[in-house]
Amino acid sequence: MRVLVVGNGGREHALAWKISQSPRLKRLWIAPGNAGTALEGENVPISADDIAGIVRFSKKESVDLVVVGPELPLTLGLVDALEQEKIRAFGPSRAAAQLEGSKVACKQTLRKADVPTAEYQVFQDADSATRYVKARYPGERDKAPLVVKADGLASGKGVIVCSRREQVLEAIDRMGRKMEFGKASLPMVIEERLDGQEVSVLAITDGRTILPLPPAQDHKAAFDGDQGPNTGGMGAYSPTPIIDAELLETVEDKILVPTIHTMKRSRKPFRGVLYAGLMLTSNGPKVLEYNVRFGDPECQPILMRLKSDLLDILEATVDGRLGEIQPPEWDTRPSICVVMASAGYPGEYSKDQEITGLDRASGVADVKVFHAGTSLKDGKVVTAGGRVLGVTALGESLAIAKLNAYTAVKEIRWPGAWCRKDISDKAAEHLLSSSAKAD
Repeated sequence: MRVLVVGNGGREHALAWKISQSPRLKRLWIAPGNAGTALEGENVPISADDIAGIVRFSKKESVDLVVVGPELPLTLGLVDALEQEKIRAFGPSRAAAQLEGSKVACKQTLRKADVPTAEYQVFQDADSATRYVKARYPGERDKAPLVVKADGLASGKGVIVCSRREQVLEAIDRMGRKMEFGKASLPMVIEERLDGQEVSVLAITDGRTILPLPPAQDHKAAFDGDQGPNTGGMGAYSPTPIIDAELLETVEDKILVPTIHTMKRSRKPFRGVLYAGLMLTSNGPKVLEYNVRFGDPECQPILMRLKSDLLDILEATVDGRLGEIQPPEWDTRPSICVVMASAGYPGEYSKDQEITGLDRASGVADVKVFHAGTSLKDGKVVTAGGRVLGVTALGESLAIAKLNAYTAVKEIRWPGAWCRKDISDKAAEHLLSSSAKAD
């Protein structure tokens, strides 16, 4: 098969790496790719949101399957445009991708499907949102456990978690008056803040059959102990002991299935990856958000554990025969991904810093270094983004996987490189707590 992967992040490197292992693959392109994807296939200089350019290239090269990685081209209708030209594409339609493209549309779907989520209100402007908050919390020093969300895509940064009234009002001002996230800022959703452990459940679906993937746990906050601003994700691990088989079944029955059925009834059938960001509350799992593609960085540790041919799964999904193939086989060993970032991320950061030590890091047992924000300059690998690398490792236990990952991290250098040091510690704490309760 001739395959094109669209995107240039760590998720796309992981997809390209796994697809390249298929014996059925004849040729692999990545558009636009990064320094890491160039090791797996051939990079082509076409932006992920250049819909016409991707369609032209796919026709010219007789591409058999286009695998769309990021959310932006999905919400712009890349899959629809490809299908109009009879080119098979993995991912949801533009209408179905609004589950991620619009927080308001997502909330409306959740309500329609009777899926548990936080109570919310939608506001078209900052003044009405401000009046609502001041009426609900009249005291200037009131605690206000709320979350303010920009409606549109904001690279994982359009969600502001608040504890006090002044924080909520500041978030409203940033979104509704300063338009910090551009046209994505409005309308805005204000919802109750949910407490508990945050986990990710990803499932591949052809619109009829749902194939849940091993659960993972992302780490959104920038710094150790879940402190600091939200990011696109500073690391992840899979599987997570926080979700056992019983809870996974509940998520499938109460969340995934009703969502897929509601999308079908609404004439927006969903096909691709449905990613449920969940909060495990005292009242059970509730949906924080939906994404419509593989998570980044969750994709990296999940695919690190996949032993089956990914190309077979993707093709079966596109062709509507996911229920006919054998269930995927998974490595029983856990996996952890540690994101290495540029100084200043998630704020302003510099680029073109030379990265050294990649060969030494790749030489560590059971490690794969996935590139996210990198490029090639004068034959050298340099930084080109905020999240630069996803150092991913397997291990006989989560502790060994963590040791392998951080051993590789220590081999990699560039000015200002940093990472969280506590990726997967939540799992260790959960296991320790469960053991204590059992005793």
